[in-house]
Amino acid sequence: MTTFLYNRLFLASDTIFRVLLATGKTKDADSADIKQLADTLNSNASNEEKTNFLIEYLLAQRSVLLDAAKTLLFVLVIFLIGRRLVKLGLKLTSRWMEKHEVEVSVQNFVMSFAKVAYNMILLFIIAGILGVSATIVAFVGSAGLTIGLALQGSLSNLAGGILILTLKPFKVGDYIIATGAEGTVQSIDVFYTRLSTTDNKIIVIPNGTITNSNITNSTNASKRMLILNFTVSYGSNVQELRTRLLDLLAHTEKISKEDKMEVVVDKLTPFKVQMQLKAWTKTEDYWQVRYSLFETLKEIIEENEAKLSQ
Repeated sequence: MTTFLYNRLFLASDTIFRVLLATGKTKDADSADIKQLADTLNSNASNEEKTNFLIEYLLAQRSVLLDAAKTLLFVLVIFLIGRRLVKLGLKLTSRWMEKHEVEVSVQNFVMSFAKVAYNMILLFIIAGILGVSATIVAFVGSAGLTIGLALQGSLSNLAGGILILTLKPFKVGDYIIATGAEGTVQSIDVFYTRLSTTDNKIIVIPNGTITNSNITNSTNASKRMLILNFTVSYGSNVQELRTRLLDLLAHTEKISKEDKMEVVVDKLTPFKVQMQLKAWTKTEDYWQVRYSLFETLKEIIEENEAKLSQ
């Protein structure tokens, strides 16, 4: 156990000293000592020799370590204050949008973007306090193009999110069908749109994929046509079945009586007669009415010795 703790201590110390060398935070005179110390900690010397060497160096560098501790403490304080300011900034941003009645879809998108932006600002402030060298900044800048190319998909999704909020093919709360998936829009974030299905599953679709596909919005209109497909045998009494189903529609509370209701023969197959029931209902009542009608429809068809086919 003691050997394990020694090894962890030496490994951590070796890492810290090599980081000091890499970031150029030491004087040239100290760099040689640090390199020697790091090499010693990484050598096959005994634990006692490594410990003595480490203690001697730490005692000789008290002032340097004290300055480093002060800097780290200052960074910690700035980080904690910064995190509170980020939360405050997000809260103020949210309140401002609510006060000006900004659309919920836009609010979700802006909040996602603001969270990333505020945290990036905090990161740059901390980097400045730590005195990140210009060389590192230049390296990050030169790597920007490479990262940008690697994140083409993410940038496409970001652009897709902006297009969705600008063109507004749908908004939060709409029921849409896109990319082979369908559900109620829960949120439109920076990179993804989240749908909630009727069985309470969450589907996450990249914004870029949505904007490049056909989108069916079933919520834009106040009413939606309900179409139920079913089949009956050739021996069934189609006229009697039609009469009973039209009577069912006429007595279903949430079916629109102002719009046309139909029960028609849609197609003749070699073994069955394919029929359709058509009626209109309010968009928000669509699924409730659909499930209710299917259940009653099944009972009526069974009474007529017909077979239901969804």
